[in-house]
Order: sequence, then structure tokens, then C-alpha cells
Amino acid sequence: MAKWSNDRLDILSVDRRRLLQGAAGFGMALGMGGGLAALSRTAVAQEGIRAQILQIPGVGAGSPGDADWQQVGELCLGATKQNVQEGEFAGVELTFMGLNNQNLHNLLFRGFLKPWETYTGAKITWIDLAQADYNPRLQQAIATGTVDFDILEMGAPFEGDVCGKGLASEMPDWVKAQIDMDDYVDYLKAPVGTWDGKTYRISIDGDCHNFNYRTDVFSDPELAEAWKAEGGEGEWGVPKTWQQVKAATKFLKGKQVAGQDAYGYLDPLKPWGGFGFYFLASRATAYAKHPDDKAWLFDIDTMKPRINNSAWVRTIQDVVDSLPYQPADQLNADPNTTGFQQFLFGTGSMISWWGDIGSNARTSDSSVIGEVCGFDILPGSDDVYNNKTGQWDKLPSGPNYAPNMAYIGWGIYVMARVDSDSKKHKAAWSAAAHLGGKDLSLWTSAYPSGFQPYRKSHFNIQEWTEAGYDEAFISGYLASQSNSYNHPNAAIEPRIPGIFQYYSVAEDELAKVFAGQVDAQTGADNIAAAWEKITDSIGREQQIKLYKASLGL
Repeated sequence: MAKWSNDRLDILSVDRRRLLQGAAGFGMALGMGGGLAALSRTAVAQEGIRAQILQIPGVGAGSPGDADWQQVGELCLGATKQNVQEGEFAGVELTFMGLNNQNLHNLLFRGFLKPWETYTGAKITWIDLAQADYNPRLQQAIATGTVDFDILEMGAPFEGDVCGKGLASEMPDWVKAQIDMDDYVDYLKAPVGTWDGKTYRISIDGDCHNFNYRTDVFSDPELAEAWKAEGGEGEWGVPKTWQQVKAATKFLKGKQVAGQDAYGYLDPLKPWGGFGFYFLASRATAYAKHPDDKAWLFDIDTMKPRINNSAWVRTIQDVVDSLPYQPADQLNADPNTTGFQQFLFGTGSMISWWGDIGSNARTSDSSVIGEVCGFDILPGSDDVYNNKTGQWDKLPSGPNYAPNMAYIGWGIYVMARVDSDSKKHKAAWSAAAHLGGKDLSLWTSAYPSGFQPYRKSHFNIQEWTEAGYDEAFISGYLASQSNSYNHPNAAIEPRIPGIFQYYSVAEDELAKVFAGQVDAQTGADNIAAAWEKITDSIGREQQIKLYKASLGL
């Protein structure tokens, strides 16, 4: 993948000659013919489909619905029809388990797969889970050996629990060709999606946390004047470090912008089934992920938790210190609240989230900040904790940045229970491949879906602007994603068994800290003690081995 700078997004556009070469390679793989003219028509047709689906329903036309999802699914059936005969899966019944967060995910899959069901003859039964219920439901199926689903929407962190226990089906070669895996951004390629050298995952998402902010707040002349009058350090503007985020949050309390109460950074503090821990981690990585050390959650050789070192304790204390300056009842705000009921609704001026904020800002009925939403990688820190020396280092290069590769994205996995039935096996993989198709993925990146850009082909800005996106807006959004994916000090999440056991217990202990029941250090020590027990119960030596592998060591 091309190297990205923080100041400029190098567009990954594809010229006509390369497009024809790619089409030719794909055609040879599938035994297609027809010569150069036929290949040219194929390339043009693909471009036409991508442009067509990006107009459904249109940027600024409001939130898409089931009719739009079905239309997109129908237009993207071409790859399926090259591998599956009409009616080939008649009589096959599949069960699909996935998420129902913000009425997205599984609800979109229903629409995308409705034309697939009509064409193939297969039928799908759905298991819909709320975000907070997802981990307990999946862990129950794993622990009891009662996998009652054929297809699973799952994030890469669970691969140790599922693929490591032999519960997933290995991806056939025809699926790899159909979905064009080489188009994935580099950090989503192997070993992500693989286990013991076998490929199991179709990526449908990238996932990193980026920084979203209100451009009107940080360009407001009255706030700039007040900032200076109150002794604010430097010029009033978008914070670049967590130290600046904390100062801006404190300053904004009691101020107004356009007649509305102003707030700074929004912390989600209510437990969220383990997923809320990512938001604390995004505050922590700049403090805790040293450029000279790949680890930031555990020590590499011992699995000793780092959650109670100085970097994490400072992070937790930052949240405690910021609580008085956040909206009332923030203790009961989970990430859905901060993202979709506060920030997009106009409350708060800074938030860390997955790419959903950018894709919703101008395409969702709920958003009022589409014209004033800006993006960057996560803030840095003036210093970074060196876990090896126990000291805080100031880097010669300036602030330390360490984007959080939170969750490594959602994927589609087929369960091993279909392997004994060849017809059902092919049907399950065909459904999964349809959801992970290259063209369909562009639509899910551009519109509210629960997913964000994750393919190299998603970074062609011309496609986005022709769809109706403002060039400055989409350039900033895509740069925040690509600069995170490709950052040399990115904080990579470990794909180890039980990772959400660690996260869930951390959320429970953090809730006590934020409620004022224990101080930051005590809470962090309690998390560390609980993490040690989890590691011992799973098997320390095995966890060390898998942790090293997940970090590329």
C-alpha cells in the first residue's frame, strides 16, 4: 500500500490499463474468455455498478432503508452468478448469527442477502444480538459446544476462541478469488483472519478508532478570545495531544457555541459487553505504546498485565478528572450514546469512535454536524511511558502517536458444522462471499452500516466525490483511516483466547472507579489481578505464545 503522510492523502485510483490487467487475471482464474474488448466491457461494467450503488439513496438524501439494501445487494450479485447456478441451493437452510447494533449490521445483511436467497434458492434464519449481549452469547456457544449457527459475524479478536478451537470452516480458494483478498489494506492481511496457516475470515470492515471533532467549535473567534483571556496555552484550535484535549474539555464547560451549551471530549463510561474498553484504550495508547516496544497491554514474555502501570493509571485519572466537565449523567452513557445520541446530535466537540461517525455524519437522518465534522488520527502525548525503564520519555520527534487498531474489524466466518454437507458448505460460503464482495463493500463504507473503509480500492476519492461527498470532508475522513492503518506505531490488538473476558472484567472494575468507589490506582490493580487469574485459567504459556504471534514476534 502507498505511504501516506499526515498532510496529504495519496489517492489509490486505478488507471485503465491496470484495471484491464486485473480484469484479465480474474477472468483467467474463472475460465472466462472474450478477448480485450470483452475485458474492457467487464471493467467498464464494474465501474458502472460502483457508481450506481453509491447513488443509493444518495449522499444527503437521508438514511438508507431495506429497499436500498436490497437494491444494492441485487446490483452486486454478478460475482455470485459466476460461481453459483440459479436455484443451486434450493432446500438449503442456513442460520446466521450477528449484531443488531443501532439497527445496522444484521438488518443490512438481510437486505443484501434477500436477492441472493431469491437467486440461489437458499433460506436464512437470523440470530440478532445487541452489542452488550454478543460476547456472552458467543462464549456460551463455545464453552458448551452448542454452536447453533452456520455463519457468524465476528471480530478478529475472537479468532483465538473460535478458530483456535476448530469451530470454523476453512475458506475455499474460489471464495478468495471472488472477494479479491489482495485488495485488503495491509494490516488486515495474514495473520489476521488465519489460524495455523489456514484462512477463515472474509473481512467486511477495517476498524480503528479515529478522532472526530467539531470544526466550528475550534474555529470560533469568541472562544479563541476567551481561551487567550483565560490563559490557555498556545492558540485556540483542534487539540493534537491528550493533554490539550483535557485542557480544552475543562475550558469549554459553561461556554456556548451558536446558542448551544458547549462540551469538550465525550467519554463513554457505561459498561458495554467488553466493547467499551476500546474507548479507554484509545485514550491510553499514546501514553502506553512506546515506539520501541510492540506490546502495550501485557508484557511479551510473561503476560504480566500493564493495565496498572503509570501510563494506564494516568489514562484512568484523566477520565476521572474530566467527568465534572462532561454532560450530566455521563456515567450512564455507553458508546452508542456518545456517538449517535450526543456527538451526531450536536452535543460535545470531540469523540473517539470507529469510522461510523464519518459515514453517518452526512448520510444519516440523525446527524446535525455533517457540515462541521473534522477528522484526524487519535491525539498523541507530550511524553510516553517506557515500561522497560519505568520512566516517561519525551521523544526527539515530538509527541508520541499510537492509533488504536480497535477490534481489527468485523468479518464473516463459516462454521465447521457445515463441512460435512457439500451443498450447505458451498451455500454458506457463497452467502459470506456476497457480503464481503468488493463492490458491496464500497457502499457499506460510504453509508451507515457499522463498517468503515478497509480495502485499498476504498481510497479513490473521485468515487466518493462523484457520489456527492465534499472533497475536503472525505479527504480528511479517509486520511484519518489510512494514516491510522499505516502508522508505524499503531497499537495492534492481540488475537488471543479470552480477550473479551479481559475487557469485560476491566469494564466492571472501571465502573467502580468512575463512580468514585475506588481510586484510579486501586481500580487498575484490581483489573491486573483479575487479568492474571484469567491468564492462568486459560494457560499462561499458550497465551504468551499466541500473544507474541499476534504482535508479529
